[in-house]
Amino acid sequence: MHLIVYSVSSFEIEYLESANSMKHEIILKSQPLGLESAGLAKGAEAVIIFTSDDASEPVINALADMGVKYILTRSSGTDHIDLKAAEKRGIKVANVPSYSPQAIAEQAVMLALALSRKLIDTSRLVQDYNFTIEKHVGFNFFGKTVGLIGLGSIGKATAAIFKGLGCRVIAFDINEKMVMDAIERVSLEILLEQSDIISLHAPLNESTRYLINQETMSQMKDGVMLLNTSRGALIKSEDLLAKLENGKIGYLGLDVYEFEKGLFFEDHSDDIDKDKLLQKLINHKNVIITPHQGFLTREALQEIAQITMNNINAWEKEFGQTS
Repeated sequence: MHLIVYSVSSFEIEYLESANSMKHEIILKSQPLGLESAGLAKGAEAVIIFTSDDASEPVINALADMGVKYILTRSSGTDHIDLKAAEKRGIKVANVPSYSPQAIAEQAVMLALALSRKLIDTSRLVQDYNFTIEKHVGFNFFGKTVGLIGLGSIGKATAAIFKGLGCRVIAFDINEKMVMDAIERVSLEILLEQSDIISLHAPLNESTRYLINQETMSQMKDGVMLLNTSRGALIKSEDLLAKLENGKIGYLGLDVYEFEKGLFFEDHSDDIDKDKLLQKLINHKNVIITPHQGFLTREALQEIAQITMNNINAWEKEFGQTS
């Protein structure tokens, strides 16, 4: 099968080539998918994309007009793909529903630990040869209540780590049939009221967009730690900034940002006009932001590439496509 992969980073190449095992004709492009770059897929039966790519209806129509039959995303989320448009044009879509959930879980807990012990500020002072410790008082996680919103494979992996730190772990999942595996299921209201640390692991859809907003943040404990390693638009960023500034949110750890598209995964250090909201968040003393890199481990990259190619191989076998 003829494949084109968009938004390829240098660190992905070896994993994609290894998973392909020279089975398919594969073209790797660093360009993101969009209307301007859709033409690169001419002659391809399948396109492989990432969360930063544009798979909106106009782009999908352009791909379909060129004969593209499959769209695969190297992510668990599909909120960057217009699924209805793809179905309408007969394009099949596949994601990577689960890959090394420990990678994302460890990113969330890393952010939490770094925030609690003021690690970034401490490191900066030490680099300046300042070894004073008066401003570095942190807190123990042992005995704290951690609330997880979303308890899929990543949420469960996160729960296991926090439990290992001696935390009480409670969880809310919009899917009431989700198995909790000995984790205490609570309502969203109780989770917001009782949690010292809140970590988001829900997918982004119409029912979860802006789940964390002015109203829900007002229900949280004063000084709560909020973590998001899922999707940026789970949090209404403008409301978040206000709650940071008045101390309601005491610590913030983000691996995603509501307006990250066209920003994350690229070097914007020389930009004159920078995202003002993001600048304010970055400059806040109790905030750590990483650029959507929770998936960035060797193990996760290998699984993502392999599952993506397995999906292609399954389609080829089922629908009789030829290389």
